Amino acid sequence: MSMWKYVLERILLIFLTAVIILCLTYILLQCLPVQQPGGTFLAQLSYWRDQVKMGFWEEITDKVRILKGDYTYHITDGLGTSDFDFSHNAYFKQLPLMVRFWNWFVNVFTKWNWGTSISVSQNKSAIEIEMGYLPVSMKINIWAVLISIPLGMGLGIVAALRKNTYVDNSISTLIMVFISVPSFVSISFLLIWFAYGSHLLPISWPSISDSQADPSLAIKGYFIPVAALSFGSIASFARYTRAELTEIMSSEFLLLARTKGLTKPQTVLRHALRNSMVPIVPMIIGEFIGILSGSMVIEQLYQIPGIGSLFVKALTSKDYSVVMVDMAIYTLIGLFATLLVDLSYGIVDPRIRMGAKK
Repeated sequence: MSMWKYVLERILLIFLTAVIILCLTYILLQCLPVQQPGGTFLAQLSYWRDQVKMGFWEEITDKVRILKGDYTYHITDGLGTSDFDFSHNAYFKQLPLMVRFWNWFVNVFTKWNWGTSISVSQNKSAIEIEMGYLPVSMKINIWAVLISIPLGMGLGIVAALRKNTYVDNSISTLIMVFISVPSFVSISFLLIWFAYGSHLLPISWPSISDSQADPSLAIKGYFIPVAALSFGSIASFARYTRAELTEIMSSEFLLLARTKGLTKPQTVLRHALRNSMVPIVPMIIGEFIGILSGSMVIEQLYQIPGIGSLFVKALTSKDYSVVMVDMAIYTLIGLFATLLVDLSYGIVDPRIRMGAKK
């Protein structure tokens, strides 16, 4: 029962932490300059009136206030006979910061309304935009982890079993190289060799129309970004697996198992690998978060329509509604990953009990 109580407490703490992070992020973003929407008069009018409905802005129709300049933005289609022709002119004033913050908080947690986009896709729901970009990022990152785990752990096991031989030295050298090389450098070389040089792979993420015309192109599009994201993770898994397995193989309980008649492969498979998994399995979850963060640069370089490139695009264009949804996704994934890491210790080693008092 204490296990479920511990999980429930952690989940509540995760949501509380996420709320605090997002509230602070919103307040800081609102201190930045406001981006004025482009497009036609009707498109701008639709955006600002949506902001009024959400409680962020006020529409000014009082002629006295307009004459005094008591407004933040004035939009017009240029056809009005006077500034007070409200069918062709509109005036809006931004409400105080804490009023906007409270209204945002109420909209999100009672209506699940995160606002509309101002520049990425004007007047479109920020949630809807994010859901369109999220699947691509998740597919790339999941493939990178699935490839990294067996290759990285396999190289680590081989290096540990061939300790201090040329095999171990070769693997250790490759590990140091790939850990030191950033992912944007890796993808640059992959593009030069396999895209621009040999033309074996596409030079950027295939569009939907290109993928429909040539289904194989959609598969080829994954090779370069997944490889660039995997190199560092493979090296990390190999290094940790080698270090843990080498330490356990020299421990006394493993020597005792050998003296009782078990062969070396038996001791490695039954005892050494299982014990070395205790610190390595939680690392898999942490590595996924690292890959997800690193994919932001990869998505920009390879023109992938994922949440990483969306975050950069929204931030540079001051599309704060989209930025907030992106931040919420990254924050929740990161916080829930810490819970999964803690729970994985108990799965790998049953002697560990989460939430136990002793």
